[in-house]
Amino acid sequence: MSSWVGHAVWWHVYPLGFGRLDKIAGWLDYEVELGANGLQLGPLFASETHGYDTIDHFRVDPRLGDDADFDALIAAARQRGVRVLLDGVFNHVGRGFQAPAHWFTGGSFEGHDSLRELDHTQPEVLDHVVRVMDHWLSRGADGWRLDAAYAVDPKFWKAALDRVRPLHPDAWFVGEVIHGDYAAVLRDSGLDAITQYELWKAIWSSLNDGNFYELAHALQRHGELLPAGLPMTFLGNHDVTRIASKLDDPRHLGHAVAILCTVAGVPSIYYGDEQAFRGVKEEREGGDDEIRPAFPGSPSELSPLGWPTYRLHERLIGLRRRHPEITYAVTTATHLTNTAAAFTSGPVTLLLNVADSDYRFPDVPPEAQVLESSSPVSGDPAVVPAHGWSVVTR
Repeated sequence: MSSWVGHAVWWHVYPLGFGRLDKIAGWLDYEVELGANGLQLGPLFASETHGYDTIDHFRVDPRLGDDADFDALIAAARQRGVRVLLDGVFNHVGRGFQAPAHWFTGGSFEGHDSLRELDHTQPEVLDHVVRVMDHWLSRGADGWRLDAAYAVDPKFWKAALDRVRPLHPDAWFVGEVIHGDYAAVLRDSGLDAITQYELWKAIWSSLNDGNFYELAHALQRHGELLPAGLPMTFLGNHDVTRIASKLDDPRHLGHAVAILCTVAGVPSIYYGDEQAFRGVKEEREGGDDEIRPAFPGSPSELSPLGWPTYRLHERLIGLRRRHPEITYAVTTATHLTNTAAAFTSGPVTLLLNVADSDYRFPDVPPEAQVLESSSPVSGDPAVVPAHGWSVVTR
């Protein structure tokens, strides 16, 4: 794994929600102030509608700009020390994608008639994917998120990466894997990372149900995964209902962000989540529109209601950066009830309370230092208010 990945925090944007690449470049200072140093771009290439129906992997979508705009975005990111991750949609393509018939399986992807599945047993398909990866890495990208990696035989990714890595040894490759044996996928595919959907689900589900045992179990499995590869952790992305809408109680949004920022992995923050955007994914045509909204022209046009959540992210990302050991630390549950939990990750302990009354955590000494919390610090670091959280260290 590239050494820079352990310091990465991604800000994940859906480019078509910005309209132009130069508009995205105008948000880089906002991203850096947030504490992120990686720009994770959704689909960038010429497509028929939503970006995941690619028709030309070598051309920037005309709605976003052209090669010069891409180069300018890379240069602007470089000036700020920001890495750039591209979205590789290599499992399927749009109906207008021009290729010989034997490149396709004849089926559509997950019932979407507009998406044709590529036949990954064909050497020409492998050659094409290698050329695309190499082309954009050579133009300045730092890595690839491989869309629907779960739908492709891991041996295909292994064959592709065996050819791309020698050309770009510092690049990072993360596969979209929703369920299954994450460690086995990493081993067989040669990928550096997978998307940690199991932990994502446990975060919002445990908060909604008042069941921290679920989160503790997921974090145990998360820790067991770490030797295989540092996963991409997240609270939201372009495919799921936003965390602010997913949580039943808005008081628990801070809990979710605190979990993300105090457990191992490479965090990814979906644009707008840092402003507490709401949005529900629906299983229908156009059902993703609400979670892939247009962003305004500049940060000054954002609603003032979202800035407290932005500042919360800023504080917690800052805490993570001051304690870089968290990135690789195995999290252990040091105290656990249904509605109160203490999770220790390296030098920090996250105290969570979703009950209607204050909770006193045993084993938190009076001299413990409160690094961050949901409310002004009281005199006793062991006490967390109702529906509150805090991060402490000894």
